[in-house]
Amino acid sequence: MIGSETINDYLGRLAARKPTPGGGAAAALHAAQGAALVAMVARFSTGGKYEQHVETTSRIIAAADQLVGETLGLADADEAAFKAVIASYKLPAESDAEREARAAAIDDALSQAAEPPARLIKLSGAVVDLAAELLDIANPNVISDIAAAADAARAAATTARVNIDINVVAIKNAQVRAALAEQTDGLEVKVVLAADSLSRQVRERILR
Repeated sequence: MIGSETINDYLGRLAARKPTPGGGAAAALHAAQGAALVAMVARFSTGGKYEQHVETTSRIIAAADQLVGETLGLADADEAAFKAVIASYKLPAESDAEREARAAAIDDALSQAAEPPARLIKLSGAVVDLAAELLDIANPNVISDIAAAADAARAAATTARVNIDINVVAIKNAQVRAALAEQTDGLEVKVVLAADSLSRQVRERILR
């Protein structure tokens, strides 16, 4: 599991001439780092003069910690899904029946492979939402990490979008392709806009 690897081991696998892990896993780790940064900022914004916001920061810490685990899980899910895609392409295709079964298996595997990045986009949005909640109550000494969290989540969402696109265009069944496109088109737009806005707000406060 990626979550239990050392950073060096993971990066070594990522750099190797192997299909997994790839961009999907990298996207999930972007989101996990974003969530961890949110949790860190919230923890630095507790006690003393921040005590009045204890309910909010406690909720954000719990939610961000959970998102770290969920996004890391999607890194493994993405890797497993892509392995299933590879396996489907290796199915026999000697007879018409085998070719038909292989084509259906490939389309199904590609559709399944779009699920982890689609879920990741939604979780990335949750990271940005939590970061935005912190903006007005955060310890100003770590406010730059709110922007860092937003940018990490943005990278996760846009990378996940590309991974969805490459799966959608490879699907041969037009109905399956259209249905998947309908479910996923534009998922990342709100995340990108919110992340850009939050990062801009942070920079404006820093540069006042």
